[in-house]
Amino acid sequence: MEYVQINNIQNPLFRQLHNLMKEIFPAEEVLAFELWKEPLEDPSIRVFVAVHKEEVVGATEYRYYPNMNVAMTDFTIIKREGLGIGRFLAANREADLKQLADQSGTQILGMFAEIYDPYRAKDYSFGGNKVMDPFVRREVLSHLGYRRLNFPYVHPSWENNGEAVQQLDLCFLPYKEINGLEGKFIAQFLQIYYQVLSNKPEKWLQMIKQLNETAEISLVEL
Repeated sequence: MEYVQINNIQNPLFRQLHNLMKEIFPAEEVLAFELWKEPLEDPSIRVFVAVHKEEVVGATEYRYYPNMNVAMTDFTIIKREGLGIGRFLAANREADLKQLADQSGTQILGMFAEIYDPYRAKDYSFGGNKVMDPFVRREVLSHLGYRRLNFPYVHPSWENNGEAVQQLDLCFLPYKEINGLEGKFIAQFLQIYYQVLSNKPEKWLQMIKQLNETAEISLVEL
């Protein structure tokens, strides 16, 4: 299996990846094909696919923010079981992030991730792929050390239509022992992360306001 970076939409592997995203995720979670041009060319956005016998069988996208000393896992896709794809992606992602941190002379505080709440996302079939089942994924991410940031979370739809998506929790994988994160820190991160979307829902704006007024958001188990 190969860990291959995708950095332009002309790469034929990206067409495979985009089709896989549309198969797995609900429409409001998938950026349109042509809108991927700039993100893929942005060196801070890391998109890698796991390629097995010329087929994209897994993928992960993540970002590293050296000024905030955090990373963000945008998504991880595992197409099939029995190949060790999840372990392969996690190990290679960690190695790449470590290299990025070393190059910038920083140490990562931890990594954010939006994780589906299986009770609110129960109607999603995720392409009928049992490996991507929300209950399975949540337990795997808990095992990796992710914990939920304890506040009601919404995010803007990637369709940029002003809708608020409410089926996910914002979680954090701390790389050192901490009990929570400052509300203003979370708000700052989310404003940077979602700056590409111009049409923010009112619920999201209210959430950001509340975070800025909250001293600390606790980390709780998934």
